[in-house]
Parts: sequence; structure tokens; C-alpha cells
Amino acid sequence: MSALLALFLAGGAAPAMVVIDETATVREEAPPHGAIGMSTAYRISDSVPAPRSFEFRKRALHVGAAIGVHPIDHDEIYYVLSGTGVVHSDGDEKEVKAGTAAWLYKGAKVGIRQTGSEPLVLIIAYPNKAASE
Repeated sequence: MSALLALFLAGGAAPAMVVIDETATVREEAPPHGAIGMSTAYRISDSVPAPRSFEFRKRALHVGAAIGVHPIDHDEIYYVLSGTGVVHSDGDEKEVKAGTAAWLYKGAKVGIRQTGSEPLVLIIAYPNKAASE
């Protein structure tokens, strides 16, 4: 049971809200799972004090960059804000563009690569494993 759920069930007040300016979380780095190219990472949920039940991140994959194929042990969502790309899940590949979301399932091997001439800007959300333990 998450700490927040336990607090709620015990009748305690929820923690105060947190408002985060993404510019305070930005850094240039190679994307995870293979360091293929470069990206601008907005590690937004890292600014939220524990406990938190999910991760919420924004990443701009620069031209030619990719989050390499990797196994996931939770559901995960890639939501495209701008640019184009190809998302991979267990050998199946689909094109994505602004306004599309890829819902990826626990147990799959997933990844995403930038295509086109503009960066692929994504929101990535998934459960925080530590909060569910």
C-alpha cells in the first residue's frame, strides 16, 4: 500500500500540493537505455518530496536520439507534445506524432526513437516502484 493511501485511510491530511517550474529541472544528457544521441531532460517529479506514487517527466529527444529498447516492470505512457518518432513494444513499431500517446504494458520491451527534422518532445509517466513497496 502506498504511503499516501495509508495516510488517507488513516484519516490524515494529504500533503500540501507542489508546483514545479520545469526550467528548474532541465538538463542536457544522453537518453536512458543506450545513450543514443542527446536529449533535454526535464526531471519534473524529482522535485516532489517523497513519498510520490508516480514519475512524470518531459524529454526532448534531439535529432537522431532514442530511448533504447528496455524491459519495463510497470505500465508506462509516452505522450507526444511535438515532433515525430517511432515507438517500439515487443518488436511492434508504430509512428507517433504530436497529440498521440503510446500506452506500454508491464512485461514488454519498449523504446522510442526520434524521426524527422525536429526534436521529439514527450511526456513520460509511470508508477514509482519505491512508493508501491
